[in-house]
Amino acid sequence: MSLRIGFWTPTSGGWLRNVDMETERTPATFSHVKEIVQAAEELGFDLTLVPEVNLNDVRGFRGPVLDAWELSAAIAAVTSRLEIMAAVRPGFHHPAQAAKAAATIDDISGGRFSLNVVSAWWEAEARQYGGIFSAHDERYDRTEEWVEVVDGLWRQTPFSYSGRFYQLEGTYLEPKPQVLPRFYAGGESEAGRAAISRFADAYLMHGGTPEELSAKIADMRERRLAADRPPLESFGMAAYVIVRDTEEEALAELDRITDVRSGPAYDSYLEFVGKSELDTRVGLRDYSVTNRGLRPNLVGTPDQVAQRILEFERIGVDVLLLQFSPQLEEMKRFARDVFPLLEHLRPAQDATPAHATTQHATTSGRKPSHV
Repeated sequence: MSLRIGFWTPTSGGWLRNVDMETERTPATFSHVKEIVQAAEELGFDLTLVPEVNLNDVRGFRGPVLDAWELSAAIAAVTSRLEIMAAVRPGFHHPAQAAKAAATIDDISGGRFSLNVVSAWWEAEARQYGGIFSAHDERYDRTEEWVEVVDGLWRQTPFSYSGRFYQLEGTYLEPKPQVLPRFYAGGESEAGRAAISRFADAYLMHGGTPEELSAKIADMRERRLAADRPPLESFGMAAYVIVRDTEEEALAELDRITDVRSGPAYDSYLEFVGKSELDTRVGLRDYSVTNRGLRPNLVGTPDQVAQRILEFERIGVDVLLLQFSPQLEEMKRFARDVFPLLEHLRPAQDATPAHATTQHATTSGRKPSHV
């Protein structure tokens, strides 16, 4: 297995719900994102996830947030190696228009584009932006059709489709992607896991302990087998990282960032836990950063963090999607202090560098497992 290490592109001015943007020093501007992604390529990171929200779920409604797809196209134009994984919510994007946009970004990137299909949880955002927000299980039904349409348009011309949610008749889409983008997806509910086992190429998970993720990986492997699909190609995990010279310094930083008690972030927390069907209870400490990023406990000295990462690699996690604050400064620290240890600590028989780069490693020649 070759562990690929990626990062979240900070579209909303950072990740900390109780620390102001000025303190985080991660402005929601393209100029700063450009600096981050270009540095990431030089440092040896493999991919980036560009999250999609129209409202800022970290700072509240008044907070800034960049558009994920416009930003993905811009990132594609200023990088040469990173895989660019853009999040997409079917309730906000008609599949024909999304397929056209994805093919265009694929062309800009030279075949480095992929999709993280998210079935959505934020009802208030849907009301403000006119998105489709139906009952929980129906959102996954829509997602499955959406993927079928997008993939069909990439493969067949003209393409027709008659489904419950989408109808197309003799649709032409040119140019088609150079490399068929991979479909990543994550979900914890019964409906979510059942749908993902049928349509996705790779499974993404919130942060958790090795025990929690091991159980999820085993479950998804069993579901995939039962669905008579080829094995999922990848298992990814979100995590927030704190690396310091001493454990005491790392724990002091952890204490500083975990204090959410009221305000817009607290209101967002209440809606998130109310509208999602999660298999792990999310407390306020977990919610201090996004996507349960503290649960993997990548907090400590470089050696402690590297050892912890290798625990996740051993149970089957082969993609890490990391968050840092301040993003650029801490990414550089991680690459300097942790990357060499990952290479040194990995057993000789599995010595592929954790951050080794393989051109188009996740997309080259993809034959989607859902087809």
